[in-house]
Amino acid sequence: MYGIRSLVAHSAPAWERVTERKWSFLGIFALIFAGNVYVLGILDLLPAVAAPETELSESAPAAVNLAPLTVEEPEKIEIPAIKLSVTIANPTTTSVKILDTLLLKGAVRYPTSAYLGETGNVVLFGHSSYLPVVSNPAFKAFNGIQKLVAGDAVTIYSADKAYTYRVRTVAKESATSDSGVSLAVEGRVLTLVTCNSFAAKDDRFVVTADFVESHPIPTL
Repeated sequence: MYGIRSLVAHSAPAWERVTERKWSFLGIFALIFAGNVYVLGILDLLPAVAAPETELSESAPAAVNLAPLTVEEPEKIEIPAIKLSVTIANPTTTSVKILDTLLLKGAVRYPTSAYLGETGNVVLFGHSSYLPVVSNPAFKAFNGIQKLVAGDAVTIYSADKAYTYRVRTVAKESATSDSGVSLAVEGRVLTLVTCNSFAAKDDRFVVTADFVESHPIPTL
């Protein structure tokens, strides 16, 4: 019994010395670690910490860059299949008198119809006449459009772009018909209409074409 007490008595001071050294060691280690971190920070050698990924929710969709819509006035129409090449006027009024006057110079885009480059129906009117005594070429602007067939190419030019369409249908509308040209269409459509006058009701040919593509006009 005495031996155990003596052993405990002698081991107590030794344990106290070990404990004191342990805390001293931990303190010295902490100082060394902090010093190393400080030096690495100054030298910009610490590893970068990646930010956590953020999941996109339906309430916060990713931003999408959309190219602005280019809207242009038609200036010229060409149809190689019938050797047609005519300038186009773009009035800002639906006055019959003004529209009829412009028809004496070439084709006319109806003011409330679509422009090139936007969804809708681009409606172009033009005279047609086969009388040999007619000297003004504008009276023959749309001569021959009734000979077009599905698939024929029609090119409309703006100031700096060419817009290609493909003929879908060719129809003759009777003067007794009340059907008109609809501006409410799906997609991008071109409609060519022959007429004698905006004020007169007469038989006319109507050509409908669908948009294919557009490209810049090469500059020389």
